[in-house]
Amino acid sequence: MKFIRFFLLLALPLYFISCKPLQKIPNYLENVTDSSGRGVVKVVDLKIQKNDLLSIQIFSLSTKPEVSDAIFNQPSTGGVAPGYLVDNNGNIEHHRLGTIHAEGLTKNELAAEIKKRLKEPVEVMADPSVVIRYMNLKITVLGQVGKEGAITVPGEKLNILEAVGLAGGVTDYGKKTNVRVVRESNGQRETGLVDLTSKDIFESPFYNLVQNDIIIVEATQQKMKDAEQTKTMQKISFALAMVTVTATLANIFIRN
Repeated sequence: MKFIRFFLLLALPLYFISCKPLQKIPNYLENVTDSSGRGVVKVVDLKIQKNDLLSIQIFSLSTKPEVSDAIFNQPSTGGVAPGYLVDNNGNIEHHRLGTIHAEGLTKNELAAEIKKRLKEPVEVMADPSVVIRYMNLKITVLGQVGKEGAITVPGEKLNILEAVGLAGGVTDYGKKTNVRVVRESNGQRETGLVDLTSKDIFESPFYNLVQNDIIIVEATQQKMKDAEQTKTMQKISFALAMVTVTATLANIFIRN
């Protein structure tokens, strides 16, 4: 039993050392106050990227749209049109209008190009209307959040606070002050850092997200320390258990 007492005396100081006071966890928008004033809400006009899937519908003022409009719209399957995929060259292949370059354009700019093709060089549709929607708009959230994974963007507009909320929020071990956003645009990859606690977050070019953004919430140093302390305590507990078993067996054999 002396061995057990020895290891208990050794383990107790290590246990109390590991029990450090809790650190303050930063809050979202911690530095924002009522006196900050009103800011202008910036709405991002998304640029079309490679691998985007677009729904394109064309309408006219014709009294017989089933004849004049139908040929320019994809037939739906199960009530859903298949959509147009932006290929690796940044183009879509419209089944009636041919190849149209879409990458780098906004939906309104692409709609204007389609209208132009319906009017020039020969007018094939009077006063056309073009409605374009994204069909596969998503972002991905990884790291110290409630639920990692891809998130479908509702309404084609999403900011980083909304995305983190949809992912279950930042855990107690996540860095709210240093969230990474990885973005690809025009063949270039860039990384931005966003402080979710700062009043300046609204000015960040990474506050409003674009399709295929990847958000990474890194772990704090405290998480790594706690993980290491947990491993240490597990090793000590295992060693104590082995010593207890050994001492118990020794006592049994000695008595016998």
